[in-house]
Amino acid sequence: MNHLLEINDLRVEFSTDAGTVRAVDGVSYSVDRGETLAIVGESGCGKSVSALSIMGLLPKPAARIRSGEILFNGVDLLGLDNGAMRHIRGKEIAMVFQEPMTSLNPLLTIGLQLTEALQLHMNMNLGQAWTRAQELLERVEISEAQRRLKQYPHHLSGGMRQRVMLALALSCEPKVIIADEPTTALDVTIQAQILELMKDLTHEMGMALVMITHNLGIVARYADTVNIMYAGKIVEGGAAKDIYASPRHPYTQGLMRSVPRLDLPREAKLVPIEGQPPDLSQLPPGCSFQPRCPYAVDLCSQEAPLLLETSLKHTAACWLVDEIEAVV
Repeated sequence: MNHLLEINDLRVEFSTDAGTVRAVDGVSYSVDRGETLAIVGESGCGKSVSALSIMGLLPKPAARIRSGEILFNGVDLLGLDNGAMRHIRGKEIAMVFQEPMTSLNPLLTIGLQLTEALQLHMNMNLGQAWTRAQELLERVEISEAQRRLKQYPHHLSGGMRQRVMLALALSCEPKVIIADEPTTALDVTIQAQILELMKDLTHEMGMALVMITHNLGIVARYADTVNIMYAGKIVEGGAAKDIYASPRHPYTQGLMRSVPRLDLPREAKLVPIEGQPPDLSQLPPGCSFQPRCPYAVDLCSQEAPLLLETSLKHTAACWLVDEIEAVV
């Protein structure tokens, strides 16, 4: 069966003064219509770079896709020219960027920014686009939508700007939405509202949602499947309920222990992961997590483990996956 979006062995490098940075190193995953996939990991693990690769927005010439496939409806996006990608980008695959204040044009009204995409991709005239833009703002639960269309981004709160970004992403009814840290800098209540809204709209419209975040805690309620990334690789993946109930990679267990939990006593302390993520231009031999891993043995520093199934549709890349107790 063909997946809606399928990434196979994607490898992305950056050329820097410090050397070649392997930002994405052999990543593979897929997502289907109506599914919500969360990609979780610390800053710098390659989450956003993999998303920008899908959109064809990597900074050139510094960034280079060394190998891999990005299949959308069976078509490899890496083989398309700029014109074909402009048709895909926004209309077929849309992205909600991390910081709406820097993603929205401060010199243009909300209405102009929404209607531009509708006129370009949906062949609407200005009147039709304006009506559709108002409907979109109402759909993402922005009050007084007609008045908001005439306002500029700085007139809106952070939560409202993020809703505008979601409206932009939904405007051309894409098949896939990629949300890169969609709740950064928002308070907890607004985070929940935005995530609920995204989940409801993607299910209602039959879209696939790829949610990128560093916070394993916020995706428990919203993701169907979860991929955990570390140092450019996926180290664990599977159904969200399996990942949360039985994390099998030491890094995933470390992330879980660093998240507050309601089922533990109030005096229970959070346990941080010791050390720092590795320099991607000077990765250690073997497993990249080995210097920070409490279970590491000699083999871990000699050879990198493969991502293998531990149970049905649950994978982990760890030499000791069968010895490590599957608890948080």
